[in-house]
Amino acid sequence: MPPMSRFFRICLGAIALLLIIYLIAKDSFLFRPLDKVLNILIVPFMLAGFFYYLLRPIVRYLRRQRLPKTAAILIVYLAFAVVAALFVVVVWPTLQQQIDNFANGTPALVEGFNERFARLQHTRLASMLGFGGTEMIAKLSELLTDAVNTASSYISNVISAVTNFVIVVATAPIICYYMLKDGGAIPRAILHLVPKRYRKDGREVLEDIDSALSGFIVGRMIITFLLGVMMYIGFLIIGLPYSLLIALIATLLNIIPYIGPILGAIPCVIVAFIDSPAMVLWVLLVVVIAQQIESNLLSPHVYGRRLDIHPLTTILLLLVAADIAGILGVILAIPLYMVAKIVIVRLYRLFLAEKVEELVE
Repeated sequence: MPPMSRFFRICLGAIALLLIIYLIAKDSFLFRPLDKVLNILIVPFMLAGFFYYLLRPIVRYLRRQRLPKTAAILIVYLAFAVVAALFVVVVWPTLQQQIDNFANGTPALVEGFNERFARLQHTRLASMLGFGGTEMIAKLSELLTDAVNTASSYISNVISAVTNFVIVVATAPIICYYMLKDGGAIPRAILHLVPKRYRKDGREVLEDIDSALSGFIVGRMIITFLLGVMMYIGFLIIGLPYSLLIALIATLLNIIPYIGPILGAIPCVIVAFIDSPAMVLWVLLVVVIAQQIESNLLSPHVYGRRLDIHPLTTILLLLVAADIAGILGVILAIPLYMVAKIVIVRLYRLFLAEKVEELVE
């Protein structure tokens, strides 16, 4: 019997993989316990991995100062605890007050938005643009009410998730500690599963993945923090209500690449419009200036060319990930894409190299 061609083997492998996926989908009840275990572990491991890449450069710096690894990790943990304590003492009282005021004043905010838009409709500019009539007010009021209800449902989901918060808080730092201490053992364990012929390529792939994830996570946090500080200072200067709360929401949304700045600007504009139409212009000016500084000055120096993803690809990834896995999918979409891209590109290069070797022979 003649040996099968490489293309035929690849086709058989693809068919076998699709068959396995089909059988798993049909017999999903067999994997429900595994699904529950993954749902419990994914958040602590995700947080641990996030802080691992965030804290690892500091641990390595302390290691270069000839500190033992355990001592360096404990010093970093102590510094992180001090920062958290400062946040609770300095920032949290103001933030909590603004959250309470915003929650208690939500009906008044919706009513103020309707009144402000009703006044805007009677202006000459609104009539020229065709914004007259009560239907527009009703539609915008309905949209705003839906947005408030959606935000409330997300908050309730977060509150319900607090029941698992103790598990996350208790396990994520422990996982992160062992990742910082024994992080080098993970790639070695993975390489033992790779055939010796491909271990060099496997080692390079793991190094590329590690570098890409480290650059993305550390760079994204630096950019997001600086952008949030600039927006908060700008909101304080123009006197925007709930400046700290709005800046924090915009900062968290800005973690999402490309789409995040647009999503983060929406609550800023809504709150500014309720205050006064002139405030909208000031808020847009602050947001645009902060984002221009971030995109033209900060991002090129922080990222360089490490984040080699087209904006359209990012938007499509985020839309698909949000539909599949919600907020968790949006958070993990870009890192998973970067990992998959590195692996697929290396496998394709190996395939081409082996094909060339077969032709030469």
